[in-house]
Amino acid sequence: MVNKRDYYETLGVSKGASPSEIKAAYRRLARKHHPDVNPNDKTSEARFKEINEAYQVLSDEQRRQTYDQYGHEGLDPTFAANQGFGDFGGIGDIFDIFFGGGFSGGGRGRSRAERGQDLLYDVIMTLEQAYSGMETTIDLSRLESCDVCSGTGAAPGSQPKRCSVCNGSGEVRQQQNTIFGTQIRVIPCPRCHGEGFTQDSPCEQCNGQCRSMKTSKKTIRIPPGMDTGMRIRLAGEGGAGFKGGPAGDLYIAINVLEHDTFERKGDDLWCETPITFSLAALGGTMEVRTIDGVEKLDIAAGTQSGEIYTLPGKGMPNPNRKGTGDLNVVIKVVTPTRLNDEQKELLKQFADSRGEEIVQGHEKGLFERVKDVFSSR
Repeated sequence: MVNKRDYYETLGVSKGASPSEIKAAYRRLARKHHPDVNPNDKTSEARFKEINEAYQVLSDEQRRQTYDQYGHEGLDPTFAANQGFGDFGGIGDIFDIFFGGGFSGGGRGRSRAERGQDLLYDVIMTLEQAYSGMETTIDLSRLESCDVCSGTGAAPGSQPKRCSVCNGSGEVRQQQNTIFGTQIRVIPCPRCHGEGFTQDSPCEQCNGQCRSMKTSKKTIRIPPGMDTGMRIRLAGEGGAGFKGGPAGDLYIAINVLEHDTFERKGDDLWCETPITFSLAALGGTMEVRTIDGVEKLDIAAGTQSGEIYTLPGKGMPNPNRKGTGDLNVVIKVVTPTRLNDEQKELLKQFADSRGEEIVQGHEKGLFERVKDVFSSR
């Protein structure tokens, strides 16, 4: 197996990191190395793929446990077979020990058809991409039916033979001594794994596992309006089933990057827009930025800081139903800081005309006034 960097090191977290810490590290690094943030940067693109691969494993509890125990090799679909692992262990064994019974009924040559694994991939997108929707291509790694043996696990032309251990029944009886006495358990045959027959000539391509790991490009269409935490389910696009079982599903988890201007609340967008003191006092028309362009906004005379102007339909589309949210513009009146003498005089005249008393400088505090009294004596 090609040497790979440790997944925990890739994300910059400790081996005991919590799921929330792993997700936070992933989102921080993914945003930094996202192709949209670093166009035409092959190094960042490769780093982004490495980060995504690490997160796919460490965010999946079962795959993370396997990785923690066996490392990268443990994620190889042929690893279990090469180690000679059978279908033992787990809560089903404990249940049978205490209450008797066997695995999923009896019957000769039982089929072990199993549903394929569900897969989860994260997609990071900008707010603008979330607004308009987008297509993205992912490197999809999944178990697929072996194209050499057509999913049988046997070398082409070979014939199955009746299992010599279970004599074709697919199950064996096992005696165990427990605190409740001697228990007889019926378990899948460790030789044929419940199939009732064996293959003397396993497929060389998949090592008799019926499936092999393949990586391919898959284009995903993300509809407009998706938000962080939402998922897209692609039925049957996950891992291939075993022995004719149905394929799993592919889930696309959406992560939308924070925006420098807009804050999203549901389908609505919020932003803060500065306006001049003169415009706030006299009123007028100004242009404000929206998620998809520029709109004119009429400012009423006497507008105060904190007032909210709403532009209907200029928010985010809803991916589940028709309709679009609003854009809420919070006004921030900016006080001029650099005035020339003429401008200062005009403001003084304006204040006088309104009967306002302006005391320039600052009034002396109690301590300063007492100090002045003693210094004058």
